[in-house]
Amino acid sequence: MSAVGQEPGVRAGAGPEAVRARGIAVGALCAAAAVAVLAATWWTLPRAAPGIVVPGALVEYGLPVARLVLVLCALAAVGLSLLPRLVGFEEPERSEAVLARAREWAVVAAFGWAMAALATMILSAAEVMPGRVPDPASYVEVIGSGQGLVISAACALVFAFFALLAVRFGEKVPAELRVLVAAFGLLPLPVSGHASNWYWHDLSMVSMELHVIGASAWTGGLLALAVLLAANRDLLARALPRFSRLATAALLVVALSGLFNGLVELALSPTTSLPGSLLTTHYGRLVLIKTALAALIALFGAHIRWRLLPGVQSQRPTAFATWATLELTTMGLAYGVAVALTRAPVA
Repeated sequence: MSAVGQEPGVRAGAGPEAVRARGIAVGALCAAAAVAVLAATWWTLPRAAPGIVVPGALVEYGLPVARLVLVLCALAAVGLSLLPRLVGFEEPERSEAVLARAREWAVVAAFGWAMAALATMILSAAEVMPGRVPDPASYVEVIGSGQGLVISAACALVFAFFALLAVRFGEKVPAELRVLVAAFGLLPLPVSGHASNWYWHDLSMVSMELHVIGASAWTGGLLALAVLLAANRDLLARALPRFSRLATAALLVVALSGLFNGLVELALSPTTSLPGSLLTTHYGRLVLIKTALAALIALFGAHIRWRLLPGVQSQRPTAFATWATLELTTMGLAYGVAVALTRAPVA
């Protein structure tokens, strides 16, 4: 497959090839994530015990899907808000059309994020109250993960407010402010994972927050480049070197924190022991799968940085769109596994 966009300076979205590239990149990420989360959820669902009421299939599968939509919309908001810093402001007459589109899409991502958070709250309430009409208010009042979802939804709406201002006033609304609000909205999400249950709570939370922020900046930034800049050699030549530096740092943070969290969770399980639990538990196997996907993502990223980046900087035709789509597809699989991992039993 060849790269999209063969004319330097072509405005992103100007032709059918650019539109097709957008659809492929977004579709690959979302489809891979959906397949992974549904497959991993099915694989890790505990068997129902006689006499115990369990949530129906709508809750069992709908909850991880809703949470996945929340995460994908949030990382899109982060990536679209990062784009002005990646592109730079040296030639606004060349970049404004792309940045205007990014600001508009960020608004859509923010409202999708808020709606997904609401759906996650309702389905989470149904999960903890099986057989009854879900009461999201009681769930939020009693359960910490519900309070985290409220904070995340509130941040999504605050982000939407600033994103709408940015649509109206452009980059007079600082990109850093939008990134900060979007990133802050991601911080409460790990509250519902296993990391909130063990002794070293503070260290675990720091590690999880670093993992979430690093992954969102990495995936969101690559998604923004693949969707908005693959057809524009000029802007891609400016943005990709900056993103590559960011992605390298994010890779180290995400890989180390993810492996740390998974191993610690297994190490502190009272019913299993390392290293055997990596192979004998669903949780351990998911950790290994996620680690393998992270290694594959790193290989794709290394190919883009070391093999394609020189050509991109010289504004020559490259296969950036193809390799970015492959990396996003693998990232989608990793996100699907990660969402399932937050709900998988450790034992």
